[in-house]
Parts: sequence; C-alpha cells; structure tokens
Amino acid sequence: MIDFKQLAQKYKTPLYIYDLDHMTAQYTELKDAFKARKSILCYAVKANSNLSVVRHFAKMGSGADCVSIGEVRRAFLAGIPSYKIIFSGVGKNDDEIREAIEKDILYINVESEAELGRVELIAKDLDKKTRISIRVNPNIDPKTHPYISTGLHDNKFGVDLSTAKRMYIFANNSEHLDPVGIHFHIGSQLTELKPIYESAEIVADLVRSLQTIKIELKFFDVGGGLGIKYDDETLIPTYEYAQAILATLKGLDLTVICEPGRFLTANAGYFISKVLYEKQNGEKNFLVIDGAMNDLLRPALYSAYHKIEAVTDSTSSLKKVDIVGPVCESGDFFAKDYLLPNLAHNDLVVVHSAGAYGFGMGSNYNTRGRSAEVALESGEDRLIRKRETFDDLIALEKEFLN
Repeated sequence: MIDFKQLAQKYKTPLYIYDLDHMTAQYTELKDAFKARKSILCYAVKANSNLSVVRHFAKMGSGADCVSIGEVRRAFLAGIPSYKIIFSGVGKNDDEIREAIEKDILYINVESEAELGRVELIAKDLDKKTRISIRVNPNIDPKTHPYISTGLHDNKFGVDLSTAKRMYIFANNSEHLDPVGIHFHIGSQLTELKPIYESAEIVADLVRSLQTIKIELKFFDVGGGLGIKYDDETLIPTYEYAQAILATLKGLDLTVICEPGRFLTANAGYFISKVLYEKQNGEKNFLVIDGAMNDLLRPALYSAYHKIEAVTDSTSSLKKVDIVGPVCESGDFFAKDYLLPNLAHNDLVVVHSAGAYGFGMGSNYNTRGRSAEVALESGEDRLIRKRETFDDLIALEKEFLN
C-alpha cells in the first residue's frame, strides 16, 4: 500500500507519484508476449518523459519512440542507444531531421511525400544514407475517442497504401535513403482486438507486395495504443494482442517493433492534491483542491475519467461533488458529480491512472509552477523532479525587463 499521507507531508502537494515496480511488470508482460519472434519495445516517451522514467525502461533494454528532437535528446540522456531510437511525428523541421540523421538513430518515421523529400535533401547535403520507415494509414476505425484516433483518412497521420508504395519505390531508388521499416498506429486506449488485427493484415500485405518488386524491409512497427483500465474497460490480453499481430506475418522475416506508452506508465501513476475548501452554489457542491487543469489536463481536454480516492478520516455518507481546481477557467475540473464523503481542509484526494499524459501535458497557466515528481521503487521513495518555483517560471523573461 502507498502511504499517500506520508508522501504528501514529505513532498507537499500537488504531487505526482510513479510506481516503477508496476512499470517493470507491465514492460515484462508485453515483452514476454512477443517472445516467439524478434522484437523491440520502444517506449513512447511522450506518455511520461521524466528522465528517471525513461532511464528505468532503458535499463530493461527498451528503445524509445520519440516525436520531437527534444525527446530524442532525452532518450540519449537516459541511456537508450541510438540503434533503438525512432523519430516519428508529422511536423519535423529541417534542424530536427538534420540532428536525427547526424545522431544515426534506428530510423526516421516519415509521414508524407513532402517530408520524405526533405529527409532526402538533408541526407544528401550531409552525404549520409539515412534509414527511414513510412507510416501507413490503414483507414481502420480504432473504436476509441476521436481525439486519440490516428488510423483513419480523416486523421493527420500517415499516408494511404498507394502513396506509401510510391514512397517506398522512391526511397529504394534514392542514393541517400534506406527504407528499412513500415509503421502503423491507429490510435490510443484501444480495447478491441479486431481493428488492430485488420490493420496489421493490411500493412503486412503491403510488405509482401513490396517484396515482389525487390524492396525488403526489416522492421514491422505496430505502434502502441493498448488500452488500460481507467474505469470498467474490458482490456485486450497481451498474449492475444501479440498473437493477432504475429498471425499476419507468416512467411515474413521481420523484427516486430511495439511502441507502448500509456500501457506501461498510466496505472503506475498517482496525482495527489490537497483539499482547500468545500463550497455550495445552490444545489451544486464543489470540492476545491490545490491541483488544477495545468497539472492534469485530460479531464478538461476530453472529459477523461479518472478514479478519484479520498484520503480522510471522515465516515460521512457519500455525496455528489464537482472536483475543481484554482485555475480561472470553467473547464478546470477533475470530475463532475463524483461521489465522495465530506472532506475537510488538508484532506487529500488521489487521482489514479495519472502516470501517462499527466505531467507532460501540464503548463504554467495562471503562473502556476508545475508539481514535483516522485518515484517509488522496492519500497523506497525518491524525488525525480523538483517542484517549480516562481523564479523558475520567470527565468527566461526577467533579463528582458526594462
């Protein structure tokens, strides 16, 4: 059991806590599911980019899926070798592409013909042959929230099958491009297996068609997106997930790359906040806490559900409250009409499943410093990011005052 009171007293609130032992168990489970074939798990750094978290996965042999050159740099700092780093994303600028080529990472995931042209031009300028993969959009409905759906033609990610084939032919004929992989990722928080299988089947068939024209790929990148339990979701067993993908690869000698993020970190994370006040407006009850949307944006961004636990000695009956923060926006809430007991000043609430897309999506809105981050491992706790101070917030502005 995690002693939230003790951690709140020691590190203050609001506070993020990450259970690294849980992350280890999730990583091991998924890696074991693919043990029948050569595979690399490339942790999706965007889910939780704290250097200590990334290093934890690096020590387990993980690679890194990065969507900015900043994340690539984080991966290197955390100890992930260049040959396990992938650089994805729809909007890489020239400087980012140049640095990725110079760092000799595993490959750049290309998302458009225009981007492929830029990569070739920069590789030519550097006189280097650059490994690339192409992100294919299989046009399969992932059955998830539209904001985290990525595999339909309506989404900005990837290219259609015919465009992909044209791009592979172009890359294969280029002196400065080396097409080594193929990639798809249809969305996040996936809880149905059929769309994943259908997507893998479509992309595997494209690999076979490329083989007929002597384009031999090495990596089959299935992206990430495995769902986790926020509430009462029915999850895809990792073994069934792996078997569905592997079933589409019969006759193909490919290394499977998987890019888990949320699956590894979400349920390992907790966000602790302190009760400031209870208030009532007519029939409406509000619980005002010291955490806010700048700390954890998901509920405000797309009404995401998180289980919320009260840490209190109260034995009162439950009542419906809106759990809100101090930020001056009506969207600053963690839950609406949530059942909690009567809570007093300095009681705690714990937001569960906060280890992915929590701190990383935070901001300094309302000149609020971001919270501290703490890691738990083998029964010990340690600080892995200091709480931001006011001086931290103004450091890049102060010198320009006149």
